[in-house]
Amino acid sequence: MNLLVSAVRYVGILLLILIVVAGPLVLVRVAQIRAMIAAGKMMSMPPETVTAAQAKRGNWENTLTSTGSLSAVQGVTVGAEVPGKIVRIAFEAGALVKAGDVLVELDVSTEQAQLRAAEATAALARANLQRARDLRQNNTNSPAELDAADAQAKQAAAQADGIRALMEKKVIKAPFTGRLGLRLVNLGQILREGDAITTLQTLDPIYVNFSLPQQRLSQIAPGAAVRVTTDAAPGQIFEGQINAISPEVDASTRNLRVQATISNREEKLRTGMFASVDVVLPTKTDVLMIPATSILYAPYGDSVFVIEDRKDEKTGQTAQVLRQQFIRISGTRGDFVNVVDGLKADQTVVTSGVFKLRAGMSVVIDNKLAPDAQLFPKPKNS
Repeated sequence: MNLLVSAVRYVGILLLILIVVAGPLVLVRVAQIRAMIAAGKMMSMPPETVTAAQAKRGNWENTLTSTGSLSAVQGVTVGAEVPGKIVRIAFEAGALVKAGDVLVELDVSTEQAQLRAAEATAALARANLQRARDLRQNNTNSPAELDAADAQAKQAAAQADGIRALMEKKVIKAPFTGRLGLRLVNLGQILREGDAITTLQTLDPIYVNFSLPQQRLSQIAPGAAVRVTTDAAPGQIFEGQINAISPEVDASTRNLRVQATISNREEKLRTGMFASVDVVLPTKTDVLMIPATSILYAPYGDSVFVIEDRKDEKTGQTAQVLRQQFIRISGTRGDFVNVVDGLKADQTVVTSGVFKLRAGMSVVIDNKLAPDAQLFPKPKNS
């Protein structure tokens, strides 16, 4: 019994000592926790830095987009009309020539000899014709003899003209003004009839041929404006007009074939190039534009974060706060989208990093690193 009493006294003493020693520590810890809770209630998150832009009204051109191929307004392969040996090459590959400029001369020594003989025969025939006319005036020859002399004179003249024509064909000239291609012949080469010498293309203006779906027929007409771009001339837009619409529709694709004439003064466009074609329609669409990076896409609906001024009830200061606004969009153009519902002009929206934001956040606008949204962006090659 005495042992049990002693044990109880010993435990009591230990508890008393524990309370005396640990009690102040517990009180201090409780005070610290209460202070932290109070500080947490008073603390506010620093504002998030964002980029922003205002929703703006504008007009978008309505265009029809297609891909096309460039072709020359005039383009031929210059060849030999008659056989012969090349004695002179009078052009440089890639040179600009005018209509009638000599390109190649073939050997005409044989024809020159034949021409001298033919001219002598023609001169004799003309003299015989004149004598026959004089004799006929004196009734010393018959009408048949005069007719025969006249026929011989004409035949001799025609023979000489034929040789001259053959000699002309052996001087090969540019049929029209244009840009020459590569040289396909060499000095001293024997040409056969039809052998190619070079190519000749008219590059200014130049045609672009493209196709459009048949349902677009009512929207286009000759004279409609056309813009052409190509990777051969990055950043440059070539303008022109539709000059012809094919009366046929391709039975396999149901597409219309269209041809437009494009100005090409610097000859940056060449035959056979691939090109992007925009047909500019006469009507325009009124739009409310915001950068496409402003939109938070989600299965339940697209939204943007509108920046509004709101007074802080605790501090009494005015801060910029986010409000999530659901919108409907219709169509894109370059880096912009058209908002048809849910947003008003001149409202300010966040333009980057919207996926990490939430409604009610305080923000600060800093557009130093804002993305440069453009209607017609021209990405640079990396």
